[in-house]
Amino acid sequence: MEKITLREEIHSKIDEIKSADILVGIPSYNNAHTIGHVVRAVQAGLAKYFPDKKSVLVNSDGGSTDGTMEIFHQSTIEDFQSILLHHRVGSFFKIATPYYGIPGKGSAFRTIFELSDTINAKACVVVDSDLRSITPEWIELLIKPVIEGGFDYVAPLYHRHKYDGTITNSIIYPLTRALYGKRIRQPIGGDFGFSGRLAKFYLNREVWETDVARYGIDIWMTTTAIANNFRVCQSFLGAKIHDPKDPGADLSAMLYQVVGAAFDSMEAYSDVWKNIIKTELVPIYGFQYAVGLEPVSVNLDRMIDKFRLGVKELGEIWKEFLSKDVINFLHMADGVSKEEFNIPDEVWVEIIYSFAIASHKKVISKEHLLKSLTPLYIGRTASFVKETWNSNASEVEGKIEHLCKIFEERKILFIERWNNERG
Repeated sequence: MEKITLREEIHSKIDEIKSADILVGIPSYNNAHTIGHVVRAVQAGLAKYFPDKKSVLVNSDGGSTDGTMEIFHQSTIEDFQSILLHHRVGSFFKIATPYYGIPGKGSAFRTIFELSDTINAKACVVVDSDLRSITPEWIELLIKPVIEGGFDYVAPLYHRHKYDGTITNSIIYPLTRALYGKRIRQPIGGDFGFSGRLAKFYLNREVWETDVARYGIDIWMTTTAIANNFRVCQSFLGAKIHDPKDPGADLSAMLYQVVGAAFDSMEAYSDVWKNIIKTELVPIYGFQYAVGLEPVSVNLDRMIDKFRLGVKELGEIWKEFLSKDVINFLHMADGVSKEEFNIPDEVWVEIIYSFAIASHKKVISKEHLLKSLTPLYIGRTASFVKETWNSNASEVEGKIEHLCKIFEERKILFIERWNNERG
């Protein structure tokens, strides 16, 4: 793929900028209604917390047709005195460019990494373009640990509605924590800070023609940083309020890409995670406080119906790699009433580890394997919704902590199965 820095319009802009201290990237696709707020929050954060730094704001766009790039260029803070009592605005540049290659967030990040490397940025930030809760303080919290604390990777820590981020809560967080030993609560949060040297490391990985270039980029960035011994931390950013996703909707494509990327990383770094026997806390920056959250709608009946349909249609596939006990349990769960429906933590951990083994052993095609996980994931989510309907945020977090502990306790058995040629 042609390097973005070779394009004439980008090349002239880089000649003007030469080098910079901070690069902030905003990947986008048809986010005209939210990107203006994100740009103004970033600009305010840079002006307030890094007035002596030279900064570049990059919009890496996936072919928006709603005027996203135009709004990116037009959005600015006209009156800094309205947000800052005392201000000294540093050098600030904007670049907006369509990215090329495989369509997806990862290709947008590749453009950002390439520009960071070219202008020799010391610290980088990437934030989602559909954010409605971003504040100028996010920029400080994602950059300062890199510039002043010597960290290479800053993961976000948010308060989210208990039914937002269910793929993270039920699969990616507990699995990543158990494997790699770092308790990074939002490994696919979407908003990250990282050092220039880590951006260069990412850029030189051979992944840009794979599914990482689609939507597996977030978990790939997190696991790559941890597995290669870069210094990692978290920053508390408050609420994560963005365009909502119904946890009971058809998330099969997202599940396939995110879990697929996690399984691919397991293959790449098996020599690392097999030697990790305990988990540890990761430093957290920022003042933690309670936040108001937007509700997330769920349709419990529809979710359980999707699980039941999966049991009927996919049972023969699951028999290839799930134990008889799990298969029997799933048939039993299919036959109970909605009030009795439940998929306990122990069964869920067994299911996820079995899918990981099946992927490792190539029992069936990766696409068929991961897409067959969807009704099980939706069933597990329905069970979690039922169990936590009247639970507050700390009680929900306690339940997720319990799930993590079971992933950790059963890791040794999982490693034995991974190493066993018969699966």
